[in-house]
Amino acid sequence: MNPTDSVAPSERIVTLDIVRGFALLGIFIMNMPGFSTSFWAEADGSRLWNDPLNKYAEIVRDMLFSGKFNSMFSLLFGIGFTIQLGRVVARDADGATGLYVRRLAALMVFALLHVCVIWTGDVLHIYAVLGFGLLLLRKASDRVIIGLIIATLLWPPISGTLRIIFMNPEIVAAMVADAKVWEASNNLAYGRGSFIDAVREHSAEFVHFYDSLWRAWGIFGFWVQMTTTMLIGFLIGRGGWLQRIPELMPAIKRWQWRLLGIGIACSLFFGIVGEQYRFPGPHPMKLLIGMAYVLSRLALMLFYVLTIVRVAQLPIWQSRFSGIAAAGRMPLSNYILQSIIGTAIFYGWGLGYWGQVGPAAELLLAIAIFFIVQVPLSIWWLARFEFGPLEYLWRLLTYGRRPRALAPLVSPH
Repeated sequence: MNPTDSVAPSERIVTLDIVRGFALLGIFIMNMPGFSTSFWAEADGSRLWNDPLNKYAEIVRDMLFSGKFNSMFSLLFGIGFTIQLGRVVARDADGATGLYVRRLAALMVFALLHVCVIWTGDVLHIYAVLGFGLLLLRKASDRVIIGLIIATLLWPPISGTLRIIFMNPEIVAAMVADAKVWEASNNLAYGRGSFIDAVREHSAEFVHFYDSLWRAWGIFGFWVQMTTTMLIGFLIGRGGWLQRIPELMPAIKRWQWRLLGIGIACSLFFGIVGEQYRFPGPHPMKLLIGMAYVLSRLALMLFYVLTIVRVAQLPIWQSRFSGIAAAGRMPLSNYILQSIIGTAIFYGWGLGYWGQVGPAAELLLAIAIFFIVQVPLSIWWLARFEFGPLEYLWRLLTYGRRPRALAPLVSPH
């Protein structure tokens, strides 16, 4: 079998497609504020939206969605790594590593185009870099991987403690002032500027995320969170858990509700107590709030995944989730499309609604666009083509020649 051949329908893991589709929806919900307002807004602890509807919509959104779905995507990336590399090794053992390096390099190309041209909040470049880390760890023992997961979970309290020790009020004031400058710059470039103005701002902003010790320190914390769930996914994929779902169902049921309890308790703590500590700078209580966020992020994400896995085993729900699964079969195309749609709605070069839509409307807008535009479009596309457009290009860049596409899984007629 040629390594560029498509995955046969019988090889597809439909449950993964469904989970990936839900991850796309959650990511869109959480990315919507980044399309409509500056990342640097509220750096001084203030709120852009103080009316009760938007205030509580923002709190509930953050409690239920923040960090849960990009971590779900990184979990899926770790699972997918083991599956894809295993298939490549089976087809071409000698060239497997080189081929996967090309795959990650191609992903980095998409990431840099996305972050510099379309939207600064790209996460693909992080996945690409961490993917190289997975290549280095592919022969490491489970004990080593578990040790790394524990280390990543210990980083937030260590980082918070170091911030209390080394970050003084002068540094905090300088960072807030810097954020206000960037917020004003974003408002001009994204809110009122041309497409070229936005491109220039994206590139400069992306560099600024990493050109300062304190900014890079904060971004590094996000990298660590992505690493945690990617390594968990790596263990799940390598352990063949997806192929053992019926056998593991009793454990899945038990852990589903335990994780929900942990996730809700931690979400309530960081959501309610965190409201009292919105001011900038470190504080001992923020150590607890930060750990509650990390545990909530991990526990609720795993609860969502286990719930979807349980429900997806029922034929009637597989049918009902078929549209979401179609979106999940085109994750790269749909992720980039979300950025294109989001910026076209809010940026000055588009419809120009920058800064005019609050959290409540953003939540509804993300759900509406996903189910009214992205799901039907994915179904339509996959009725005619085996791959999403960017997935096809990704394979072309990886293998250096056109993949042999299978017949569509759904007849266009």
